[in-house]
Amino acid sequence: MNRIYTGKGDSGTTSLSDGSRISKAHPRVAAYGKADELTAWIGLIRSQAEFPGVQKLAGVAGSLRKIQFHMMHMAGQLASANTTDTKKHDFTSGSLWLEKAIDDMQEQIPPLSSFILPCKPAISAQIHIARTICRETERHMVSLGTDVVSADMLTYINRLSDYLFVLARFITTATGCEEDFFV
Repeated sequence: MNRIYTGKGDSGTTSLSDGSRISKAHPRVAAYGKADELTAWIGLIRSQAEFPGVQKLAGVAGSLRKIQFHMMHMAGQLASANTTDTKKHDFTSGSLWLEKAIDDMQEQIPPLSSFILPCKPAISAQIHIARTICRETERHMVSLGTDVVSADMLTYINRLSDYLFVLARFITTATGCEEDFFV
């Protein structure tokens, strides 16, 4: 691609991966747009995920990169006009990896007894923002139906929001901050 601008989208349409044009207001565009936004937020979090001296948090940046990789595949499948022709990504393995990571982190944090008010450290609050965007992405995906979104994609995005919630709590605890409970 020599130029980033083509002028083709000036009329309010955009291309799917096969070159077909749809409205930028189409629910499919909303879904992959939210997936893109989530990938960007995870990138922001990843850029800050080095915690010198906090051994429990070693590897967080690598895990976030892995999630970005899965999210790029998800956005690609959402932007594909013909889902039968797309190369299927293994979201099932990604979901299993997230479940193991959730279980590992939960063993190291206190049981949840109340709703949490996101606060400190700032990276945990940012992770909670990413979690809410993840839930919005999921809602957009559900609205597209099973002819566009596979069950393994829905499982992955659902599990990712759980992972982000637990990661925010895990980082709060590992950095010595106290969780701020609603009640």
